[in-house]
Amino acid sequence: MKRAVLYLRVSTLDQTTANQERQLREIAAHIGCEITKVYKDHGISGAKGREKRPGFNALCRDATRRQFDVIMAWSVDRLGRSLQDLVGFLSELHALKVDLYLHQQGLDTTTPAGKAMFQMMGVFAEFERAMIQERVHAGLARAKSEGKRLGRPRIALELEERIRKALSIPGRPGVRKIAEQFGVDPGTVQRISRPIGTCELLS
Repeated sequence: MKRAVLYLRVSTLDQTTANQERQLREIAAHIGCEITKVYKDHGISGAKGREKRPGFNALCRDATRRQFDVIMAWSVDRLGRSLQDLVGFLSELHALKVDLYLHQQGLDTTTPAGKAMFQMMGVFAEFERAMIQERVHAGLARAKSEGKRLGRPRIALELEERIRKALSIPGRPGVRKIAEQFGVDPGTVQRISRPIGTCELLS
């Protein structure tokens, strides 16, 4: 009998994982799996990373230790919101020889059909990455053609002048200290300091 674990997650505190657990336990009994552990994240969004989801983080750690054979979840969105993240997670499981069962999507990588679906998901993830890159490049090109300034917005001229004066003081502190003093990014102070450095070199 295969060792199975359940991963249950709900996004808000007023929701419950009880229905997910009950139905998954029924399915596990039907397909001949023994539930050895249940991992839960309660009131945590699936958009959060692994380190912000203690139940999911523990699941991943135990998977690397081969403490179970199958992970069962109610739906793909219980595991995460990104197709790319999911495919990455599935690839890790595949390397560890751990299978995945997703009830709502009918994904069961213990079967040939489930393995084929997993491969198709990898294709769609690659397509999604390409589409995102294309939209980003198109958006940047459009903004540039419209004369919009890209990158971080410039700070107020009055603040820039105060930073410039602070930079010109002999024996001044470093860029990071000045950035903290005026509440700006060190990169902003670095940009303002360049003309000063150039003048000093030319004088």
